Amino acid sequence: MIKNFLLNLLLSLVWVALTGHLNYINFLFGFFLGFWILWVLARTRDPNENGYFFKVPRLLLFSLFFLYDMIRANLEVTKEILTPKFELKPAVIAFEHNLKSDFEITMLSNLIALTPGTMVLKISEDKKYLYIHTFNMKNKAKFVEHLRNGLEKKLIEVIR
Repeated sequence: MIKNFLLNLLLSLVWVALTGHLNYINFLFGFFLGFWILWVLARTRDPNENGYFFKVPRLLLFSLFFLYDMIRANLEVTKEILTPKFELKPAVIAFEHNLKSDFEITMLSNLIALTPGTMVLKISEDKKYLYIHTFNMKNKAKFVEHLRNGLEKKLIEVIR
């Protein structure tokens, strides 16, 4: 997988050198062109090396999902701040996760902390629970489901 990523970077740099324009759009176009070339060539090689071609699209989809989630949370926080009446219901919940490694737990905790209105306060001693503070708990079941089937599930798809 690392070999394919480095080849992809090399192909994108070759594309930038051939076109003579060093900018983000040209580099990204070269990266996607190199990804496509490597994908076409990998179809004839060993099928065990195709993990890279599944991880990169998943990573891009995860980035778009998280960007959407962050924008949605920003709009929700802004709406609550601008609302004249104080109707917030802050809460701390214990979220039982399905993660296996410390790296996965750290990544989920950081992603939750980056989302406005939520923060991980503590990780339990046995590392099975995340204690999450949210500034406005409207529906606990919906919040937990969004974390479990949204952020956690998509993070597991990208990492594992």
